[in-house]
Amino acid sequence: MVEFHGRPFLEYLIEMLREQGFKNVLLLLGYLPEVIIDYFGDGRRWGIKIDYSVSGPDDLTASRVRLARSKIEPCFLLMYCDNYWPMQIDGMWEQYVASKMPAMITVYSNKDNYSRDSVRIGANNKVVVFDRSRTIPGLKGVEISYAILDKSVLELLPEQDELFEVAIYPELVKLRQLAAYVSDHRYYSVGSHERLLLTKAFLARQPAIILDRDGVLNKRPPKANYVRTWNEFQWLPGALEALRLLKEAGYKVIVISNQAGIARGIIQESDVARIHEKMVEQALMAGGAIDAFYFCPHHWDDDCECRKPKPGMLFMAQREHHLDLTRTLLIGDDERDIQAADAAGCESVLVTDKYSVLNAVQELLAQKEE
Repeated sequence: MVEFHGRPFLEYLIEMLREQGFKNVLLLLGYLPEVIIDYFGDGRRWGIKIDYSVSGPDDLTASRVRLARSKIEPCFLLMYCDNYWPMQIDGMWEQYVASKMPAMITVYSNKDNYSRDSVRIGANNKVVVFDRSRTIPGLKGVEISYAILDKSVLELLPEQDELFEVAIYPELVKLRQLAAYVSDHRYYSVGSHERLLLTKAFLARQPAIILDRDGVLNKRPPKANYVRTWNEFQWLPGALEALRLLKEAGYKVIVISNQAGIARGIIQESDVARIHEKMVEQALMAGGAIDAFYFCPHHWDDDCECRKPKPGMLFMAQREHHLDLTRTLLIGDDERDIQAADAAGCESVLVTDKYSVLNAVQELLAQKEE
């Protein structure tokens, strides 16, 4: 019930579940249950049905689940209420079904060392080590408590009071029956005081948009060529006006670009930086703004994580600007842009000779006003 922007953290979670198509939520409560029950009631105000199971305030999660067993459906999503991760249940469900396993946990890849690793994932996204103590060598990834489970796994619940994940997941690992859904999208938490400011920034939900550069904002050079200097840069019609409209609407604007010319020795990173400085300058003069640039300097054969169609630049922007990529639009001009957006969970729009970035922005802002 920690508040962010005048609303309890749990409310954001319940709204996300409704948006993802869930109809029923069962809350397992212990400490001060009346506070939560009085606030949420039957859930009607949020367009979802909420039920409750109340146990002792000191009970651990295995005991809470065991007590609520009769109310749990044959297949269910188990979440802990201290983490918010922008879930996309359709993709999760597809992977869960394909795994042919009774349980699938969600794992943050933790490439930025955001937290301490607690799992090791093997081939075919199968969990080979689960260690809540986080002491076993070779761990990589953080289990974030968004799990799809077949009710049959509850047969593994012990009689003694334990944490659910300690009681169940190591046993499933031994049985080779625990799958993992791995995500590069950061999660946000109320589990520690040092995370609260990050969570506050994330839940502020400042609108943001991600724009490809060449072919969206400026004229794309011929294939295998690059904009090497500012003299070669040419704004596309309507691009500066689009930036102005986004600025007036309160959007954060982030530009991403593949720049393999750096690895090929055709341009230098300093050349790209100077072009971006001039773009910012002219955008400001036109009443707009560009808040950040991300570019991939690697060769197309380098197999890096940032060159589109891979989504690495989008996740870099997500972490540094606390974006919710499921609520962020990417505008591109190439199928690789769309593939990167899909991999990151973004909505996307493709511009063409007849449908410019200005058209796309005008349509976006008109939809927001409806």
